[in-house]
Amino acid sequence: MYSLSEILDSIQPVRKQIVIPSLLIDTLSYDSRKIRDGEHSIFFALKDQRDGHHYIADAYHKGVKTFVLTDLSFDISSFAEANFVWVEDALEALQQIASFHRKHIQYPVIAITGSNGKTIVKEWLTQMLRKDNHIYQSPKSYNSQLGVALSVWGLPNQADLAIIEAGISMVGEMARLERIIQPSWGIFTGLGTAHREGFDSKEQKLEEKWKLFRNAIKVISAPINALVDFREPEKSPSWGYRDKDKLQIIDIKINNSQSDIRLSISR
Repeated sequence: MYSLSEILDSIQPVRKQIVIPSLLIDTLSYDSRKIRDGEHSIFFALKDQRDGHHYIADAYHKGVKTFVLTDLSFDISSFAEANFVWVEDALEALQQIASFHRKHIQYPVIAITGSNGKTIVKEWLTQMLRKDNHIYQSPKSYNSQLGVALSVWGLPNQADLAIIEAGISMVGEMARLERIIQPSWGIFTGLGTAHREGFDSKEQKLEEKWKLFRNAIKVISAPINALVDFREPEKSPSWGYRDKDKLQIIDIKINNSQSDIRLSISR
């Protein structure tokens, strides 16, 4: 848990009215239907398909005492025992709080992106590593601007490794996700046609996705042929079937429902 004052220091309020400064926060909420511990929650009035301001009363009745909203004209007179914080962008504020929490995490965080296969690679890695390690993984397919922030906020204080997936659909999104995840290592699953309408070219799409790894120590990448000129080769060992790939697949055997994959590491 963090104190409300610590939480507020990580965002840039336009205005605030704090009547209960002593609250401790451990949950970031955006859906009033999912509130379980209102007292220790912050409710974010997000504006997406539905306007979160319409659900502030419901959240308040479920025990929430702190709200982050954007509508300066919202009438708070019916919520005398609640804290209100106004920001320019409620989603960005939620992301900033998640980034604040990430800075307190000391163990490595692996970030996975790519056009396809993010969730299944995350699940494979978790299954292989969790026998001997305490692994945290982002839930389900939480790889959006909201999903990544919630995943990072869920990082436990103690673990051996975390695996977070990240997805984007337009230019400008990955820089925000990188600031939230702050990955130690990266995995790039490949470049396909998914979400291509948000980019002018395949090269632009690749460059945007690669921003996730700008501060990572190492990146394991699928072969991307001639599009990788801008990458840092010493940071990014490739994998695949080619002789020049650092991590090379030399054999795949399928035994009933289980696949055995033999790897050769080129040095």
